Amino acid sequence: MNVLSSFNMDRHQRVVIDTTSQQWLASPSAGVWRIPLEREAAESGQVTSLVRYEPDTHFSAHYHPNGEEIFVIDGLFQDEQGDYPAGTYIRNPPGSFHAPGSDTGCLLYVKLNMFPENDSETFRLDTHNANWQPGMTQGVFILPLHGFSGEQTMMQKWQSNTFIPPHQHDGGEEIFILSGEFYDELGEYEKGTWIRNQAGSTHQPATREGCLMLVKTGHF
Repeated sequence: MNVLSSFNMDRHQRVVIDTTSQQWLASPSAGVWRIPLEREAAESGQVTSLVRYEPDTHFSAHYHPNGEEIFVIDGLFQDEQGDYPAGTYIRNPPGSFHAPGSDTGCLLYVKLNMFPENDSETFRLDTHNANWQPGMTQGVFILPLHGFSGEQTMMQKWQSNTFIPPHQHDGGEEIFILSGEFYDELGEYEKGTWIRNQAGSTHQPATREGCLMLVKTGHF
């Protein structure tokens, strides 16, 4: 893949990526590695990626002109504002500035430069100490993370042998599987899979063993 070119930016197209089978690519900062899932350009524009920091690695200070959204999957992520263990959800608004790093090493799910206009909230949440809510379907629990102008970001926890009725995503849907598995009429998806369903898409998902996922809807 040519990392200088646009990649998976046609959001009218469905995309499924098993990140466990992808090659890690070096970033401009030594010890920081990335797996791009969608990207507008090499080091600018809209990007969704997995980012891995080796221990004792720090990225140079930089701005986020259109915001940054982070979920810490593993390890300890850090910047001058604090330490963020696995399970932390972070939103840095447009124009924010920081010098991130990790003393222990960490794995992150990152979205850059995608904030809706006027979405300027700085937000941190340790999801291990948050209150889950029953979902609209039995066996599904949700943890809202952020909502703005139709966009909803949440965690979803499905118990084993849960089935969701057929439904449509008018504003699109993005899923990253943190643990477990689920399936629908289009395939089966394991831990580490990233799925982007285009606006207007429909499916009937289910799980046998249960799953934990990051989910974003209404943003396309």
